[in-house]
Amino acid sequence: MNKSETIGAIAKALADFQGEIKNPKQTATNPYYKSKYAPLAEILDGCRPVLAKHGISAIQSNGGEGESVTVTTLLLHSSGEWIESDPLPIKKDKMTPQDAGGAITYGRRYQLSSMLGIASEEDDDGNKISNPRESNNIPKQASKTQVYRDW
Repeated sequence: MNKSETIGAIAKALADFQGEIKNPKQTATNPYYKSKYAPLAEILDGCRPVLAKHGISAIQSNGGEGESVTVTTLLLHSSGEWIESDPLPIKKDKMTPQDAGGAITYGRRYQLSSMLGIASEEDDDGNKISNPRESNNIPKQASKTQVYRDW
């Protein structure tokens, strides 16, 4: 994580934001894990007005090469202070333009939620990701790429 030399003003603004914001509604379903999550648009629609009220804006950029993409999130404060995430790498076996777009959206959703301290999906303590076949009765021949169906 990178940050401006001082972060007192942005830290206070983020604390005020977190005291006011509610977790976004989980209106989408991941068919592979049969779990609910908040789509990126739901997160942004709920957060932007409260972030702006506290002088915070968010910029997300993407990059990558080959079969990987990266997402980086930068939180800016009206004071000039900022906090930037480390790049979040997302790799897939095959990266078509559609796969890259889905991976970027997926990364933006996770990283923004993390940096803002909000929960954008059901918390099952990692059980479904640890044992997806057992918890969802998925046949053993299921493809690895099915994990990414919520993109």
